[in-house]
Amino acid sequence: MTRTIQEDNSQEFKTEHWPTDLTYKSEERALHISFDNGKSFALPAEYLRIESPSAEVQGHHPSQKQILTGRRMVGIIAIEPVGNYAVKLTFDDLHDTGIFSWQYLYKLALEQDTIWQKYLDELDARGLSREP
Repeated sequence: MTRTIQEDNSQEFKTEHWPTDLTYKSEERALHISFDNGKSFALPAEYLRIESPSAEVQGHHPSQKQILTGRRMVGIIAIEPVGNYAVKLTFDDLHDTGIFSWQYLYKLALEQDTIWQKYLDELDARGLSREP
């Protein structure tokens, strides 16, 4: 079942998988999320930070995406619901402009290995580091 939420700005957020549990474990620096289809994931704060859906990170076109460095030790200090379709994460480096829809979190979870390896390869190719 796909639910569509219509916002005042007429932007649609199609969500197939709804979260049933969302917990941040600070000792792991990971957001644990379970979905209504029984799948559960642990998403590291660093991974969420470097894949923030904000314009600051993603740009306004895929060619504008930023490669962030020095975020290995980043944590999450706040999680705020945004309607019933997303959460706003505030990271301890004070980045807080990304709205993580359930659809986007599910995509990040499913594609984590591929996205993470691409990020590591890009860092290596540019001679950059995850270290602060």
